[in-house]
Parts: sequence; C-alpha cells; structure tokens
Amino acid sequence: MTDSKLSYAYYPGCSLHASAGEYDLSTRELFKALNIGLTEVPDWFCCGATPAHNVDELLSLSLCAKNLELAEQVEGDLAVACAACFSRLKFTQHTLEESDTKRKQVEKAIDAPVRLDGQVKHLLEILAKDLGLEQLARSIKKPLKGLKVACYYGCLLTRPPEVPNLDCTEAPTIMERVIEATGAESVAWTHRLECCGANFTLSRPGVVIQLSNAILESAKAAGADCIMVGCPLCHGNLDIRQKEIEGVYKTSYGLPVFYLTQLVGLAAGLPAEKLGLDALIVNPLPLLKEKQLL
Repeated sequence: MTDSKLSYAYYPGCSLHASAGEYDLSTRELFKALNIGLTEVPDWFCCGATPAHNVDELLSLSLCAKNLELAEQVEGDLAVACAACFSRLKFTQHTLEESDTKRKQVEKAIDAPVRLDGQVKHLLEILAKDLGLEQLARSIKKPLKGLKVACYYGCLLTRPPEVPNLDCTEAPTIMERVIEATGAESVAWTHRLECCGANFTLSRPGVVIQLSNAILESAKAAGADCIMVGCPLCHGNLDIRQKEIEGVYKTSYGLPVFYLTQLVGLAAGLPAEKLGLDALIVNPLPLLKEKQLL
C-alpha cells in the first residue's frame, strides 16, 4: 500500500459491466491495493462507443457530454479504463471546445450547461503520471521478472494526435514504462499501434481475423510471452478469437492477453482470483506458473 491520497470519479463503461468484467474487477482491486480512491459515477450510461458517432454526431456528443456532467457529482478527475470510452469522452471535450455551435446544440439536447473543465484520464495516465512510476515501483511486491510483454496500444489510445494527449502519437512508451516498473520486460515489435479490426468483429469477422492474426504473429516473432492491452474490444479480438485465428492460419500462438490492471495487480501482490485471470480464454496460468509468478 502507498501513501497516495489520489481519488477519482470512475467511468467503467458498458464493456466493464459485461464481457470485460475481469478488467473492472482488476481495476478496482489494483486501485484499492495502491490506496487510490475510485468512486463510480452515479447513473452513468453508454458513451456511444465507436458506433454512435458514425450514425448521429449530435447524439454521440450529447451522450458523452451528459456523462461528463454526471461525473461532476464525484470529486476528482474522471478515470476511464476502456480505450473507446476514453477516446469518445476526450473527443467530445475537444469538439465542444472548438465549436460554439455544436456546444449550444448539445446543451439544448441535454438541457444543461456543458462542463469541459474536468480532466478525463485513462488508467495508464493515472499510474504513470499521477501516482508516478517511482511510487508504482515501490508498491511492487512480486516483480514480474522474466516475463516478456508485448504492449499493445491499438488505434484509439493515442489518436488522433490533437485529442487524447496521453503520449506521443506515433512512438508512445507509457505502456512500456508502466509494465517495466513491475519488473517485466517489454519487447520491441512492429504491430503495437495497428488496428485489430475493433467492432468489425460482428459485421466483418474476416477482417478482424486477418488484422488480429498479423498482431499475434508480430508479438510471437518478437519473443513475447504475452500481450498487454488497455481496451476490452482489442482484448476480445486477440483473446477470444485467438483459437479461431489459429485454426484459419493453421498455426499456434498460445499467447495470453492480459489487461494492464491484471499484470500490474499481480505484481502488486494480488491473488489470481481478485484479478479475474480465470476469465481469460487463453489460459494464462501455465505461463505464470512456469515463470514462478503464481
């Protein structure tokens, strides 16, 4: 446990209350272990994720603006785990700051003034910058020595360049710096910023299988033991579809895909049952036992 007095409003988003329950569980347990306050935003609802802005811009902006207004009820910056939610909330702030016309339209739609002064932060930003890497390293109880991790950003965490302000758009290192603070080794690989196909997983699964195969192939070729992500959709495409991909391409990757909070939580000394490791489709337990991390 740290001496941190950090405290945040928490926007889990729809995925973390459904298919990515292990991301929600490990986030809450990790923040508790690090003595970081996390209070769920009351009455939050879907931000529209990746489909809404393709259908109705005003609806998409209004959904996020209303959630930002709800977050004002909780003290602290807004902590977001999902890359898609993070992207849409930040994009809404940026768009409404740039356009008085759209801001007035949204204020009429939500029947409330738009509040844009609150900070929206992905979990990576909180761990690396607010808590700080030195404090994070001091919180480690079980260093992940010997574990080679491929850090996968996907296409939403750092893009477009003028919106997230999380890290360098083309050459980010924030994910690598966080996992290296746990004692793990990050590998250099080619596909850490490539798209996995995202929500095409339902409408055009063939596209997702092709794109995700290239990502898994690159991580394996780089010598990674596993992949670490900060997005439920990326996780689904790389973990849930991995066996199907292996069948199509007649290969075997066997790469566990962890949420960042699961690996950092493991290093912080949390037991597997508090990290939802049993929910992963590619079983991570043989790897973790081989590395003597369980």
